[in-house]
Amino acid sequence: MSGHTVSSFDDELNHIDRLIRDMGDLASSMVADATRSLLQAQEASAQRVISDDVVMDARQRELDERAITLIAKRQPMAQDLRAVVAAIRIAADLERIGDLAKNIAKRVGSVDAGTIKTPLSHSIEAMSKLVLDQINNVITYYVTRNAEGLVSLREADELIDIKYTSVFRELLTYMMEDPRKISACTHLLFCAKNLERIGDHVTNVAENAFYVITGEQLPAHRPKVDETASV
Repeated sequence: MSGHTVSSFDDELNHIDRLIRDMGDLASSMVADATRSLLQAQEASAQRVISDDVVMDARQRELDERAITLIAKRQPMAQDLRAVVAAIRIAADLERIGDLAKNIAKRVGSVDAGTIKTPLSHSIEAMSKLVLDQINNVITYYVTRNAEGLVSLREADELIDIKYTSVFRELLTYMMEDPRKISACTHLLFCAKNLERIGDHVTNVAENAFYVITGEQLPAHRPKVDETASV
């Protein structure tokens, strides 16, 4: 390729990277706002999260269109092709994170903040913080091409699983203590599960980013310690 063509190709790749960063930032804010809305019964804030999902979907469509056009026009090879294909996969996972945040926001009206005991509120907030750290870190590691950081982040997903198991057990205890809280606690169970699933999508992003950087796949077996099936 000529120097001009190479420069243009790099510009297009950089634009795709910027879209990934934008989607990562939006995913992070949606998760943070959805969790806060849930714990503080802020329905107006929850509605904004639901509206933000439209923006997330639009950014994914833009990225897909740019990536497909880039492949058709430039016919990239090797690492460049990996970067474009992985960007499509990463965008799909970030869009799914937005969907899960929206799902949490949709349950805000069904949960009375007064039914969320302080220890449980702290547990869900702590789980949300773990998830947010993962989202923010995976985007940073992707942008800076930090392969070692991505490996560590993938392994750290088990911390989210452990916290989810703890929240799951707390909610079951509250339901057994007071059957009147079964409905609210059931909604909270779904919200906690959505946070756990967000962690899984972050792991997908880490795996695809690692592939972009190294050209190698991480082992298929993931560290998982979700014990809720045995509870």
